[in-house]
Amino acid sequence: MQKLQEIAVSLAVDYLLPPLKKAVNSVMEVPKDAADMKDKLDEIQAMIHDVDKMAAAEEGNSRDGLKAKVKQLVETSFCMEDIVDEYIIHEERQLAHDPGCASLPCKAIDLVKTTASRLQFAYLNQDVKSEFRGIKERNKSEDCSQIQSPGGPQNITFDNLRMAPMFLKEAEVVGFDSPRHTLERWLKEGRKKLTVISVVGMGGSGKTTLAKKVFDKVQTHFTRHVWITVSQSYTIEGLLLKFLEAEKEKDPSQRVYSTMDKASLIHEVRNHLSCNSYVVVFDDVWNENFWEEMKFALVDVENGSRIIITTRHREVAESCRTSSLVQVHELQPLTDDKSFELFCKTAFGSELDGHCPNNLKDISTEIVKKCGGLPLAIVATGGLLSRKSRDAREWQRFSENLSSELGKHPKLTPVTKILGLSYYDLPYHLKPCFLYFGIYPEDYEVGCGRLIRQWVAEGFVKSDEAAQTLEEVAEKYLNELIQRSLVQVSSFSRFGKIKSCRVHDVVREMIREKNQDLSVCHSASERGNLSKSGMIRRLTIASGSNNLTGSVESSNIRSLHVFSDEELSESLVKSMPTKYRLLRVLQFEGAPMYDYVPPIESLGDLSFLRYLSFRRSSKIVHLPKLIGELHNLETLDLRYTGVRKMPREIYKLKKLRHLNGYYGFKMDSGIGDLTSLQTLRGVDISHNTEEVVKGLEKLTQLRVLGLREVEPRFKSFLCSLINKMQHLEKLYITSRDGSTYGKMDLHFDVFAPVLQKVSLMGRLKKFPNWVAKLQNLVTLSLSFTQLTHDPLPLLKDLPILTHLCIHHIAYDGEVLQFPNRGFPNLKQILLLHLFPLKSIVIEDGALPSLEKLKLKFIPRLTEVPRGIDKLPKLKVFHCVDMSDEFKESFNLNRGQRGQWIIE
Repeated sequence: MQKLQEIAVSLAVDYLLPPLKKAVNSVMEVPKDAADMKDKLDEIQAMIHDVDKMAAAEEGNSRDGLKAKVKQLVETSFCMEDIVDEYIIHEERQLAHDPGCASLPCKAIDLVKTTASRLQFAYLNQDVKSEFRGIKERNKSEDCSQIQSPGGPQNITFDNLRMAPMFLKEAEVVGFDSPRHTLERWLKEGRKKLTVISVVGMGGSGKTTLAKKVFDKVQTHFTRHVWITVSQSYTIEGLLLKFLEAEKEKDPSQRVYSTMDKASLIHEVRNHLSCNSYVVVFDDVWNENFWEEMKFALVDVENGSRIIITTRHREVAESCRTSSLVQVHELQPLTDDKSFELFCKTAFGSELDGHCPNNLKDISTEIVKKCGGLPLAIVATGGLLSRKSRDAREWQRFSENLSSELGKHPKLTPVTKILGLSYYDLPYHLKPCFLYFGIYPEDYEVGCGRLIRQWVAEGFVKSDEAAQTLEEVAEKYLNELIQRSLVQVSSFSRFGKIKSCRVHDVVREMIREKNQDLSVCHSASERGNLSKSGMIRRLTIASGSNNLTGSVESSNIRSLHVFSDEELSESLVKSMPTKYRLLRVLQFEGAPMYDYVPPIESLGDLSFLRYLSFRRSSKIVHLPKLIGELHNLETLDLRYTGVRKMPREIYKLKKLRHLNGYYGFKMDSGIGDLTSLQTLRGVDISHNTEEVVKGLEKLTQLRVLGLREVEPRFKSFLCSLINKMQHLEKLYITSRDGSTYGKMDLHFDVFAPVLQKVSLMGRLKKFPNWVAKLQNLVTLSLSFTQLTHDPLPLLKDLPILTHLCIHHIAYDGEVLQFPNRGFPNLKQILLLHLFPLKSIVIEDGALPSLEKLKLKFIPRLTEVPRGIDKLPKLKVFHCVDMSDEFKESFNLNRGQRGQWIIE
């Protein structure tokens, strides 16, 4: 018996204790492993960046192998992120455990749960570590730098497309008449100082074509003329050598330059240029440091010499300003007419002399529209169709599948490949931001504020500067994508900032292809089908479908975006909190959820959620108390919903940065706990006013504040509040019904150094004097204020006011008078629904910068504004719903400066 006991002990020591000890050690190492895995994520993402770039340069089997490797790297990184996040969720829940459960049994249960969870993490971590080690070892063994492109048919077509602009005949160049004349004028006229002329545009927009035609035309105006193609990979020595070799072709007796060092090459180039007027073209420049390296060779003897640079990067053009004059021409897409002309020359030039057959006109117009004015896409598409039969049905099928054809047809893939060069040139931190545009439907104009907040929520934005908010850094990211000609600006705000943006349809196809390769974003089709992929990170539902639930099973989803006017599947909505527990972004903007709003009660389970939008979901009328469990939430958008009161639990959201309401929601002093807030819109302060204002005074990081239901008795509160918000940029104040509560009294002293926009809605005792002292005010909107005295004399000296809107009985007087030399920078004026107004007078020298004046429904105004003929920069005078007498005056005076429109 004793012998058996000894054997049992021996077995335990030899076989059971080691794995138990290993398990214990694993549990103890879990916190360190979690931090270590975050570091490995950065390393693996850099590997993805490099291998993805190599895959783009390859064709055939080599490319397929590298793309598979990219896929493996991406999915490994997803696993690592998920493991870390699951661990964080568990640890945070343990910290938030009910402190009342302090008994020994409760502690024992918690210990068992924690140990089991950490052990599970440890084993998962070991699996991923093993996978990571394998990837690194394979990376070392494969010398990817030795892979050579086989020069297949796609490469030939790619090279042909890049070389074509150099050899186009004059008759083949379409749509560049105006920019050609502009560039020729800049080259031949102007100051004698060396000038850099930059042509900026997205890939395929015709920069090289334009530059080549202008270069050929003006060569005789200069003694020396050289064309140098730069591209992404270059050395300054190589470019200088190209210049000298080009000169040597004209004079073979010149010396050998290939053995010279950089300084000697610069000296030789300067010698060639010092006594001559010259024009040098640097085509396809990518590097912002290019000019800093090249400028020493380009001597300026002030004889009218010129440099032409073509680039996709606006920053490349701007970088030349350090040492020379700069002119920048941004190449715009071709107009519809010119696009159609170019298409016809390409598709029908050889047989039909560039004339489109009648049976193909409609479908050709449709195809051309999809090319979005991009010459490269038009030429490639036209060239492909020139080989097809003239059967309208075949062309219709081609048009319906044009997006997918761009990604796979040998004659069209070079189009996305040329555009792809801009993507691969992006620094790593901008790539996910750029690919995020794939979330939005085709032709969708994305609001920049929303986009920036979603980037922040996704974790794309990093800030090393304490003085900058993440939103400010994200705005820089967006500006850089625009500067690189990858994103197009759709509209500007009144502050001159970008309001909305989009990507070109052909660029969007490139994004779609990359998103498929990298499992970044997938779109659910109308039939409920998803792209076949092992993992889905971001999902877009563009139209509701009851079949979606069965297709969307991936628990790896981090963001879900709904762009649907149809009612969503009830089972899909109800399953979200449990199925997608690691969601960071949830966007339900405008999505109907008629009979199953209660699922929002389960949102408290989404503890990683950072962005939540119910905007325009009018059936959402309340928020559950569990909203307080979303302790990572940064943005909550409730505009145009039915929510009128916030639960007290919302004050637990210490990380909340943006809270947007619209119709007015009630809060109390707890609002002061939300110290991270930067945006707060729609707060009804008619209840618990003193408590709410005291709470608001603690929100010193606010940039945007919107207050509703303001009463006259709040004067001292408002004065104190505004003066404490030194970061405030936008202020919206709406009063309660003036007939019941009296007029708002906002006449007090305010110091708001960065306030840019003020909107006042509701009856005022008199115009607030502090508004006229806001030296950074850009936009002022007055509505329902019922002012009896003309406010314009008070506002006339505001130095950077650019937009002024006075509407809906904001002014009860009969005359509005713009004073002499007043409003030096005002660009846009809107005067709407001003019933008593009889006359508008513009004195001499007033409104020197005004570009647009709009009048609407001012029934007693019988003539156009006096002095309108003296506005030097007026572009648009737009009048709507005006009296018959006014229309007569309008027609009599039509033909003055700018475009006059009456409706």
